[in-house]
Amino acid sequence: MADPLHTPALNEGDRPLLQPFVTNLDQPIFGLRNLPEVVKGALFSRYSRSEKGLRQILLDEFIKEPESGFSEIVGDASASTEQLIAIQKAEAFYDRVLVGYGDDSVAELGGAHLACEGISNIAAKAIEDARIGLSPLEKSTRYVFFNRKVKGRYLYCREPAIMASQYAALYETTLDRLFDTYSSLIDPVLEWVRSQTPRDDDTSERAYNSATKAKALDLLRGLLPMATLTNVGLFGNGRAFEYLLVKLAASPHGEVQSIGSAMQGELDQLIPSFVKRAKSERGAEYAAYISNNRQNTAAIAQEKLNGMEPILTEDVELVDFDLDAEGKVVTAILYTQSDLPLEQVKAYSATLDADERQTIIDTYVGERASRFHRPGRAFEEVYYTFDVLADIGAYRDLHRHRVLTQERQRFTVRHGYVVPPELEASGFADPFREALEAAAEATQQIEQELPDAAQYLVPFAYRVRWRMTLNLREIYHLAELRSGRQGHPTYRAIAQAMYRQVHRVHPSLATNMHFVDLQDYSLERLAAEQRLDQKLSDRQPAT
Repeated sequence: MADPLHTPALNEGDRPLLQPFVTNLDQPIFGLRNLPEVVKGALFSRYSRSEKGLRQILLDEFIKEPESGFSEIVGDASASTEQLIAIQKAEAFYDRVLVGYGDDSVAELGGAHLACEGISNIAAKAIEDARIGLSPLEKSTRYVFFNRKVKGRYLYCREPAIMASQYAALYETTLDRLFDTYSSLIDPVLEWVRSQTPRDDDTSERAYNSATKAKALDLLRGLLPMATLTNVGLFGNGRAFEYLLVKLAASPHGEVQSIGSAMQGELDQLIPSFVKRAKSERGAEYAAYISNNRQNTAAIAQEKLNGMEPILTEDVELVDFDLDAEGKVVTAILYTQSDLPLEQVKAYSATLDADERQTIIDTYVGERASRFHRPGRAFEEVYYTFDVLADIGAYRDLHRHRVLTQERQRFTVRHGYVVPPELEASGFADPFREALEAAAEATQQIEQELPDAAQYLVPFAYRVRWRMTLNLREIYHLAELRSGRQGHPTYRAIAQAMYRQVHRVHPSLATNMHFVDLQDYSLERLAAEQRLDQKLSDRQPAT
C-alpha cells in the first residue's frame, strides 16, 4: 500500500496526463517510460532538490510548463524530425534546470545507446578502456567470420598516416596476406577439428556445427591484425560518455579522434545537455592535459629505461599482495556485525589464531552452490597485482572485466607470438607462422617512423604485456568465470594461474573458490551448445 506522506493522491484530471509516462500512478515504487533521456535527466536532477514527489515534479515543471516544450518532445515518437527540432528548441530550458547542479553525477541520470560500426580493434580497445558507466558489446571473433571482402578489399582500417606514407603498399600487402591465410585455413582447419572430435549420438548437428566452428575460428583468430574492423555497441550514461569523448580526443590515433568527433555529433542528438562539456574549452583543455602527460611520461620512461632488456618471468606472475590480507578480511567481516570502532575490531582480529580466522571466513562465505554466489565486500579489502604476458586475443577477452585496474603496454611484435598446439598437430602451423613473421617484419620497419600507427599491423597471436590489479572478490569472479569450459584455452590458463598463485600465498582466502575449473577440453563450446539445445527444446510447444 502506498504511503500517503510520500505518495499524495493525484488530482483526477492529472492522472491521464501522467499515465503514459509512469508504470503506476499510486505506488511508491514506479518506473519512467516513454520519455527522452534529456527529460529523465532533468527530472531526476530536480527530484534531488525538491520536496515534491517525482510525479508532481513531472506534472508541474514539465508537462504543464509551456516553456519546456514537453508536448512537442514526447507527443509523437514517430515524428523523429519534429521531435529532434523540439528537443533542440527546449535545450535552453533544460540547461536552466540543470545549471544549478554542478555535481557531475547529474550527468549520470541520462543515458544513450550508440553503435560504432566498422572501427579498428585499436579504436575498439580505446573505447572499451572506459570502466564505469559504459557497457560495451563487441563483434565476436569466435562466432563471426572475418574474411569478407567489400569491393575486392578485406575489411581492415587503412590507417591514414601509413597510407599517406611510403609504407602504404607494404601495409596493404602485409595485411592482405594475413587475411588470405586466415581465409584459406578456415575450411581445412574446421575439417580437421571435426575429424578429431566426431559428433556423438547425444549431440545435435546444430550444437556440433556451432562448437566446431567456434573452435576453428578460435585457432585462427591469431592471424587477425589490430587493424581488423569490428562493431561495438555501447550503452552508457552522460557522464561516462563525456569523459570518453575527452579521452578519445586525446588519442594519438587519428582514427580514434575521428570516431570521438562522430560520437559527439550523435550524442548531441540524444543527450546533448550531458555531453556538451566534452566539446567546450574545458573539454579541450582536459584532452590536451591527457595528451601532453602521455607524451611527457613516455619521454621520461624512455630516458630512464633506455637500453634495458626484459628479463624472463612467468607468463602470469603475482608481483604484489597484502601480507596482512587475512587479518584485514576478518576485520571487515566482524566490523559490520558489531557496534565497535574499526581499530578495536582490528586489534581483536589480531588475537585470533589461524583456525578461528578460518572459521570466520568460512562462515562469511557460506555454502556456495554456484559461482554466482559471490562473497561479500569484506573480500574487497585486499588487492593483488599480476603481470601478465599473453597473446592479444586473450587480452581482448580479459579486457572486458571492469571492476579492476588493467593497463597495457604498446601492442608490439617484440614478445613473440603464440601458435595453438592444435595447428601444430594438424599440420597448418607453417602458413600461420609465415604470415605472422611477415607481419612482424613490416611492423618493425614501419614503427621506426610511425610507432603509434605501426600497432595496427600487429596480429592477435603476438603477445602483449599488461598488469591487472584487482581485489579478492573480483578474483573469485574472474577466476571462476574465465576458467570455465566454454572459455578460450589461453585465457582459461591465465585464470587458472591466478587462482593457483593466490591460493599459494593465501590458502585460507582462496579455499572457498570452489568453481575454478582446472581441466582441459577439446571442444570448449560443446557443453554450452548442448545446454542451448536443451533450452530450445524446453521452449517447443507441447504436441
